[in-house]
Amino acid sequence: MAHSLRPARRATVRDARINARLLEIADGLTDVIRMGRGDPDFDTPAHIIAAGQAALANGATHYTHTQGMLSLRQAIVRDIEAHGGASYTPDQIVVTPGAQQALFTTALGLLNPGEQMVAACPGYHPYHQAAELAEAQVIDVRTTLATNFSATADMIEAQLTPTTRIIVLVNPSNPTGTVTPPDEVERIADVARRHDLLVISDEIYSRLVVDGVRVQPVASLPEMQDRTITISGFSKTYAMTGWRIGYLAAPAALVPALAAINNGLAISTSAVAQHAALAALQGPQDCVDEMRKTYEERRRALCAGLDTLGIPYATPQGAFFVYARVAALGLGATDFCERLLREGRVLAFPGGVYGDYTDDFIRLSLTVPTARIEEACRRMARVAQALANASASSIPADTEPSR
Repeated sequence: MAHSLRPARRATVRDARINARLLEIADGLTDVIRMGRGDPDFDTPAHIIAAGQAALANGATHYTHTQGMLSLRQAIVRDIEAHGGASYTPDQIVVTPGAQQALFTTALGLLNPGEQMVAACPGYHPYHQAAELAEAQVIDVRTTLATNFSATADMIEAQLTPTTRIIVLVNPSNPTGTVTPPDEVERIADVARRHDLLVISDEIYSRLVVDGVRVQPVASLPEMQDRTITISGFSKTYAMTGWRIGYLAAPAALVPALAAINNGLAISTSAVAQHAALAALQGPQDCVDEMRKTYEERRRALCAGLDTLGIPYATPQGAFFVYARVAALGLGATDFCERLLREGRVLAFPGGVYGDYTDDFIRLSLTVPTARIEEACRRMARVAQALANASASSIPADTEPSR
């Protein structure tokens, strides 16, 4: 490669290329059941679309305040508090083009070169990329089925070093669909207080939980609001991924720096998306309830199918993912995903994409209708049976023992 064509060292290519290869294979096939990506299959609710259309017709085609429209920030403040979060002022909210930009803005605004964040592994891989762009590092806290893939306070504390600055808590988790228990969140907050650390509390999936499961907002815990950056948005709760709108809520002392970076990256978030988000918060919420109930129906169908196949999985409590252990089928997760796609026409992603240190698990998304999930389980069963038959045929037949 010519010297001028080399990328910067910070522009690393992670295992997302595995996703890209699987997607390329899927694009060449027909009748693929796509259970890989984290994009809801629901359309944005009609009243939110109508609000965006009306905003465009009324001239919402210009920059807004760099932190977002005041009316939207006020609505976000009310929404956070209504769901058990901390009490903020609108000046502590920064509206961003998607929650993903909020996490990059936070990493760039708070991490110095050589500093560290600690985060559960497997976990949401863009946190690694965000840290790398800040010339910092994510230290993985390896989790297992033993804790339902939740990082405990003890596990986190064991990974701390003098250069640790931030604890990352994605709750509910992507890719595992699990929720860190509220009492464990309290213990993690205690670790942050004792070691003078900040916490990024990524709560983008917090409204999509199984009945009876509670997500504990970190910032509402004692002495935590001034050391927590809460990240959330509208993509998952309101099926607004394509609108690209999220936000962060931060201690007042940190907002000027974070707002300045957001301004440099985007100037402001799309005006029409902000009007749509305002309608999402102020309008009827039955659409959220309906989507959550549908995800729960799909979750039951997928878990029943995995149970029939004898495939274990993390107990799914939130988001719209099931994290299943396919190692016993005779292939690593990466190879299994490719074979499942080519032979079964089912798209899923291996855990390695999310930093899993094993090659045992796959992430299955509940983003197709229940009937398609049931069909995916039947196809998975056929692939599993083919693997079992191949394994059996490779075992030498018993021979008569010598006398």
